[in-house]
Formats: sequence, structure tokens, C-alpha cells
Amino acid sequence: QGQLVESGGGLVQAGGSLRLSCAASGRTFSSYSMGWFRQAPGREREFVASITPSGSTTRYGDSVKGRFTISRDNAKNTVDLQMNSLKPEDTAVYYCAAAVIPYAPTSISLFRYWGQGTQVTVSS
Repeated sequence: QGQLVESGGGLVQAGGSLRLSCAASGRTFSSYSMGWFRQAPGREREFVASITPSGSTTRYGDSVKGRFTISRDNAKNTVDLQMNSLKPEDTAVYYCAAAVIPYAPTSISLFRYWGQGTQVTVSS
């Protein structure tokens, strides 16, 4: 089993950008689908984006389509989330997750491994 460690969170003004990164340990990173979820206070954890092991297919939640981009580098064992045109409603703790399946899932129940999360705050 490996670990997932997120970084890159912080405070940004509305309309700005942030890039989150997730570093994975372990030798089987390239066999996992990876995803990003977020959870705002008092709300359920929400799907943001996912990517297949090869990086060939990505999926996005409706609220972030066209603004966020997920990517991965299997040589570095990292998966990134580029967030542009940020809105106050994007404020949440963002989690990186890994799924032991070959497609890009959207269901939280399919992700087996989770990071500790990184806070993103967007001010208006």
C-alpha cells in the first residue's frame, strides 16, 4: 500500500488559479486510476475529476468542467489538478484518491486510497 500526499492549496481571490499536486508512494502508481474530490463544511464529499492509469481519459464534475484540468506523470508518481477561474463556491478541502480499476471512476465508493487533504479557500 502506498501513501498519497496533497500539496498546493491556499488562499486565492475569485478568478485566480491554483495548482494542486498529489504525490504517491509505491511502485504500482501507474496501474491506478486517480481522482480528486472536495468537501466543503457541512456538505458531502464531491467528485471533482478523475483520470485513467495511462492518462488517456479524464472525467470532470459538472461544476468544474471547462475550468479544472487533471493530469498525471507516471514517471514522477504525481497527479495534478490545475484550477482556473476559481469561484468562492470552490472553497473546500481537496482530496486525492486512488482506485484499483482501469477506467476513470466518479463514485467515491470505488476509490480505495485517500490523502489527508489540502485546503483551498477562494475569497470574493
